[in-house]
Amino acid sequence: MIKQLVFFCSLLLVLTGCTDQFEPAIENNRGLEDSYNDPRFAQGLLINGYARIPNNGWAFSDMATDNAVSNNPSNNYSQAATGQWASNYNPFDEWNRSKAAIQYINLMLTATDSVTYSNERATNMMFNDRIKGEAYGLRGMFMYYLLQAHAGMVNGELLGVPMPLEPEGVGSNFNVSRPTFQECIDQLFADLDESISLLPLDYANIGDPSAIPDKYLAEDGTIDGYNRAFGDDAKLLLSGRIARAIKAQAALMAASPRYSSGSSVTWDDAANFAADVIDENGGVAGLAANGLRWFSDPNQIDGIGGGNNPPEILWRTSIAGPSTSLETTHFPPTLFGNGLLNPTQNLVDAFPMANGYPIDDPASGYDASNPYAGRDPRLAQFIIYDESTAGSNNSVIHTAVDGGTNDGLNRVETSTRTGYYMRKLLRQDVNLNPVSTNGQRHIQPRIRYTEIYLIYAEAANEAWGPTGTGPNGYSAYDVIKAIRERAGLGANGNDPYLDAVRGDQNAMRDLIHNERRLELCFEGYRFWDLRRWDENLTEPARGVRIEDDNYSVFEAEERLYQDYMIYGPVPYSEILKFNMLQQNNGW
Repeated sequence: MIKQLVFFCSLLLVLTGCTDQFEPAIENNRGLEDSYNDPRFAQGLLINGYARIPNNGWAFSDMATDNAVSNNPSNNYSQAATGQWASNYNPFDEWNRSKAAIQYINLMLTATDSVTYSNERATNMMFNDRIKGEAYGLRGMFMYYLLQAHAGMVNGELLGVPMPLEPEGVGSNFNVSRPTFQECIDQLFADLDESISLLPLDYANIGDPSAIPDKYLAEDGTIDGYNRAFGDDAKLLLSGRIARAIKAQAALMAASPRYSSGSSVTWDDAANFAADVIDENGGVAGLAANGLRWFSDPNQIDGIGGGNNPPEILWRTSIAGPSTSLETTHFPPTLFGNGLLNPTQNLVDAFPMANGYPIDDPASGYDASNPYAGRDPRLAQFIIYDESTAGSNNSVIHTAVDGGTNDGLNRVETSTRTGYYMRKLLRQDVNLNPVSTNGQRHIQPRIRYTEIYLIYAEAANEAWGPTGTGPNGYSAYDVIKAIRERAGLGANGNDPYLDAVRGDQNAMRDLIHNERRLELCFEGYRFWDLRRWDENLTEPARGVRIEDDNYSVFEAEERLYQDYMIYGPVPYSEILKFNMLQQNNGW
């Protein structure tokens, strides 16, 4: 069995091209049956699944969209956006990583019922249920990532990706046709539903036996056993709440224009799945009041411990010690950074005025000669523009070409190419000065509550219109009003622009899409949103040239996407290996 287990993993590496290494020395090899007596070894298989969760938040795929460009011409996203995206050059690929994760998860699911986690029967049941619940939830999540990146049209039919439910080995048939998108979505939902049935909503210690589920009480379950399996120590693991959120994410994708033709998932489904999460968060009133500062609030970030989350974060990674890497990558040159991600004029123009009106609305009061005055407060929170202050000393950043510093447009290799730098995600109390460098702790969310509220708003508007609630107690209008109030739009609780569009589903759709663009910018959503919405991918990325206090907009980078690129490719290497594996149209 040892050789079989190692062969499973080795074969996966060979067939997928995965760069991960799982090949211990022969004398240290362990068999699958060994895991039955060593739960740490068995859980290591599941840990390999967690280790492959993509780094969406810090991937910065916005640089392949109309939201941002890179100041590094060799950046993968920049090259993909300017005509080099291909089935053998795909920075958006999830095939190898996600399929490797699913292989480890399937190995765990094969083994777990035979693993002894505890000599106490009830406690052993709890651990086994938790491990299986995590595994099913992770498998559903990785299927979501695979479908997002690789599902596509083949001869008029929307296809998904191969979805093995058992460990693959020497006797497995890898040369198979792709299942339909619907079949994959059905399995994804089945996995997530199984996860929800096995896991508590949240992990937390209990102090009363009445909190122990009946099935464990029937086996003489104890408070100590429950806390060992489902208590505080498990807080960062996939929970029932997280599985519900992933279900809402997948449903939103499946109901969207580019996937709905191959899916029975409706907008009603997506809205109701999101409502399941929102209701557990206190409804619309549960939207975190300080949710815009989740990345920069030192009191909140530095005070987090024990796997706890701030109100805005539903699921996050563990928080490492102080670091400077994000700021080194993205701070402007005068703050000793490399200024990698440059927000576009397109994105800046998407921020409304503080009164809530879009800048092209006559009622907005927008002044093109003073373009940053009176704007949505989120603009200054997320983007550094000319004469903003930034860094630990509140230094003034001059992005004008005649500003006299290397922060100016195209001054040096690390300068902005658009006239803007990213502020969001960065801690301004990081100091990169070589004389007095100091880092800070950073929080990296996997899922934010704001995303779930936006899922509800989008789906509810499509299902029931701007003010319809379906079976829930709130509407798309209610959610967007709360999000915009939190941002500081309108005055005295009034949002005249929102009220003006509340009776127009199409106008509300545009507003919701724009709010999603603003609230989630630089967090890895825009690339996938444009595709599922079937919106224009080729909008050029624009910048602003400021000289003698005059503002002129220019094209900073073209966007060369073909129509078929609304779906991503199956890796070229896989198509070469397996003649039954169909490639998406156009690739």
